[in-house]
Amino acid sequence: MFTGIIEEMGEITAVAPSGDGWRLTVRAPRAAADAVHGESIAVSGVCLTVVGSTADTFDADVMKQTLDVSAIGSATIGTRVNIEKAMPVGARLGGHIVQGHVDGTGDVLEVRPGAQWSVLRISLPADLAPLVVDKGSISVDGTSLTVSAVSPSTSSGTQDGSGTQDGSGTQDGHWFEVSLIPETLAATTLGLRAVGDRVNLETDILARHVERLLAFRAAPEGGSR
Repeated sequence: MFTGIIEEMGEITAVAPSGDGWRLTVRAPRAAADAVHGESIAVSGVCLTVVGSTADTFDADVMKQTLDVSAIGSATIGTRVNIEKAMPVGARLGGHIVQGHVDGTGDVLEVRPGAQWSVLRISLPADLAPLVVDKGSISVDGTSLTVSAVSPSTSSGTQDGSGTQDGSGTQDGHWFEVSLIPETLAATTLGLRAVGDRVNLETDILARHVERLLAFRAAPEGGSR
């Protein structure tokens, strides 16, 4: 379990085939300093298990399914990543409950820099759109953020969340926005994001439970969703 409060930015230093997946080596001195075999570390929002470590790096295996459904699948040597170690029992929950189980990915549609902050608009897969609400919580590349705007529920979103941008600067499809303070821009990879970048998304676990409960209530007895 994680909180979405990033502890440091790391860098992928090696990518090696491992069965049908990868073994990643990540340089992250703070996380690696006391990393132990078998513990969980979130890498840009993806919960990975440590299988080896040095004084400033750790190794983790990434299975094919994770590569297919997350932005980790497009990572290369030199890719910067957000790092968070698992939350200890009894610690303050500074962000929100983050499992490290990516629900899907989105593309950065727009970056609007301001005097003190930046606003990112990110595309949202249609199946995740009902789970994202204004002023609610979302994890973007493992970072706990508050949603500052969402597309209308009537948006013509596609299953993969893709949209097109016209000359007016608007996009079709589902999207959400997050406003990033200077600390977030400096301490996470979100400050490096540009239009077209792919990011990992994890919606609020409470919203996912409610959706599942409602689906069962709506389904006829003995039927399936």
